[in-house]
Order: sequence, then structure tokens, then C-alpha cells
Amino acid sequence: MGRATDDIEDLLRRHAPQVLGALVRRYGHFDPAEDSVQEALIAAAEQWPGDGIPDNPRGWLIRVASRRLTDRLRSDEARRRREETAAALTPADAFVAPPPGEGPAGTGPSGLGRAPSEDDTLTLLFLCCHPALSPAAQIALTLRAVGGLTTAEIARAHLVPEATMAQRISRAKRAVRGTQFRQPDAQDRDQRLAAVLQVLYLIFNEGYTATAGPDLHRTDLAREAIRLTRAVRRLLPHEGRVTGLLALMVLTEARTPARTGPDGELIPLDEQDRALWDRTAIAEGIALAEEALAQGPAGDYQLQAAIAALHDEAGRAEDTDWPQILALYDLLVRRSPDPAAALGRAVAVAMVHGPRAGLTEVDALAKASGASGQQNHRLDAVRGHLLERAGEHDDARTAYRAAADATLSEPEARYLRRRAGRLGRPSG
Repeated sequence: MGRATDDIEDLLRRHAPQVLGALVRRYGHFDPAEDSVQEALIAAAEQWPGDGIPDNPRGWLIRVASRRLTDRLRSDEARRRREETAAALTPADAFVAPPPGEGPAGTGPSGLGRAPSEDDTLTLLFLCCHPALSPAAQIALTLRAVGGLTTAEIARAHLVPEATMAQRISRAKRAVRGTQFRQPDAQDRDQRLAAVLQVLYLIFNEGYTATAGPDLHRTDLAREAIRLTRAVRRLLPHEGRVTGLLALMVLTEARTPARTGPDGELIPLDEQDRALWDRTAIAEGIALAEEALAQGPAGDYQLQAAIAALHDEAGRAEDTDWPQILALYDLLVRRSPDPAAALGRAVAVAMVHGPRAGLTEVDALAKASGASGQQNHRLDAVRGHLLERAGEHDDARTAYRAAADATLSEPEARYLRRRAGRLGRPSG
């Protein structure tokens, strides 16, 4: 029963942005459309475990969500007449998904007769990154509407209170109200691309290492981020940033089979059984990384993909080309102030020049980061590792425990406490 419920949850998450895109395209009301989709998802979660998954789950969700949305809109007499007119012009099977292998069929500029497809999700993605929104609002709205993250998860990822994030998302929905549901033209699309890629990167990171909860890895989110990035790449096949991001995701996800043990415990990169890594995915990722570097000047995603490729190419942890990784991190941190990149560079410094050199870098980052709890959790975890390598076990134990207390991820906390515990009792 548990497995069936998980399968239904995966199915609902996969279809949710497509259903939302179909409703926004048809009715043009973002906020009530999302509410109606959520109600349809709840109805499915309640009915499908007992009744079985329908033959056309996406069509089922769209029909239920459309009814809920129509009920909302009919409370306004003028809207009621408009929706009745639209319904009269729409074929009864307009929102039935096409058979497998068939693409969407358009019937005109309005798209009313077109079956929902991946195009709706992609259009929704670019809509959420509308230039009228601030970068923070773009990311929050996309994570909510396309990524399917809860408001609490988004708030944790941005280190802000949940109420603050809820207000930010509500304002973003109001700002895009009435915007025509269509893919942007070439110039507008290029302006939104940076925000789109950042959002996809955040969705993937939340899937690869969940910020909170009992599971280290949220496969549904990671796979959805990769799927959407592939869709963007089909739209922009010669854009190095897109290719680089896809390469980074594929190379990172390839290590997933070795990241946890039999009981779900976290296994760090240098201790993983590399025979479990997905070699087919690694080959694809390396080819994509090489292609990305050939598509123009190396940007953040291309450099991160190149670093991931060097890790994945090493047959053993001790074979890793750390000097080359450090050189790439040097380029990356000069381009971007990203704290995660700076912390990655500190680890590379330690691997090339020794743990005390790395600790100097970590201390400088801690001083610069101030009171950022999430970043301090990462910093304390790395500090504990480097102190352990330097033989300072008492300080390493303290750092590991501080990191364990700060993280909201249960697998990470267990791993950090286990590292602290194996260092023995404090001396003195």
C-alpha cells in the first residue's frame, strides 16, 4: 500500500505543473487556477488509492480542476457568461491527453483546442520568471507552481520565515495576473533565462539533498528538474548555460545509488562505492559538459559541470584531480559570490594544500557569512571534517555536533552525530 501511495504521489507531482499550465492557458487566472489544481490533487490522493489510477490521470485532474475553477469563476456573473461561452466553443474532449507518442495538436492562437503537454509546463516556467517580478519572487513562484515545493520548503531554502515567503508568493501571483499565457519571444526569453536556470538548479538541489525531513534524496524533485532542463535545452540547444546546467545535474544525479546505505544513512563522496554510480549517465554528462564548454565562454554552470565531471571520472577517491578542481573553483568564485562555491573551494584547498590551509579558508567564510544558520551548518560540517583530518578530534567533535544541531535533514544529522561519536570521548 505504501509503495502504491508513493507511486501516486510521484504521478501527481509530475502532472501538477502540466495541469496548472492547461488551466492558466484556458482561463487566464493564475491564483484561482492553482487553488483549483491543489483541490484536484487532494481529491486524487483521496480517491485513487481505493479506486485505482484512471487510464488518463492527467485528463482526470484537468477535468476536476476545471470544474472547481469554473465554480469559482461563476460567482461573478460577467465571468460566468464568459466561461459558458468559452465552454460552448471548446470540444468535449479538448483536455484529454494525447495517446503516448503523439505530440500536442494546436487549433489556433488561443490554444483552446490543444491538449495539455510539456509545452504548458515550459510556458508556465517562463511565465513565473516574468520580468515584472523581482528575482526573489521569480524563484519563489516557480518553485511553488512548477517545482511543487511547499511554501515551508521554499522558506527554508531561502532562510526566511514561512509567513514572509507566503506573502512573497501571493504578491508574485497578483503581479502576473492577466498575463497572456504563451511562450515569450526570443528577446524576452533570453532576459528570463537566468532566472529560469537558477530556479531549476534550486529545485534539483532540494531534490538531491532535501533541506529537511526523513529522506536525504527526493527523487521526484531531482528528476523533475532534469526533465524541465531537458525541455529548456530542446528550446535552446546551443545555449551553453542550459547545456552546462543539464550536464551538472546528470553528473551529480549519477552518484545517487551510492549516496545512502541499506538503512538510508548518508555516505560521503570519498567513501562511496563508485561501482554503483550510473556509468551511462556519467558518459552522457561528460559529453554534455564538453559540449557546454564549446558553446561559448565558460559560465557558472559550465564550470560546475566540469568540476562534477572530474569527480565522476575518478575511479577511486584518491585518483581525483584536486589541483584541476581547485583551478576551476578559483575561476568560479571570481565569477560568482555563491557561498556554496566558496565552501567547495575551501575543501579543494584542503585537498591540495592540507587541512589547515582549508580551515583558514573556512574561518574566513564563517566570518563573512555572519548569522546565516544554513550556511553555518555547512561550514561546521566542513570544519569538522578538516579538523578531524588535522588530528584535532575534540574540536572536530564540537563542530560535527554543532552542524548536526543546525541541520533540518534527519539523515545529515544522524551522519554528523555518528562522525562525532566515533571520535571518542573529549580529552582532559
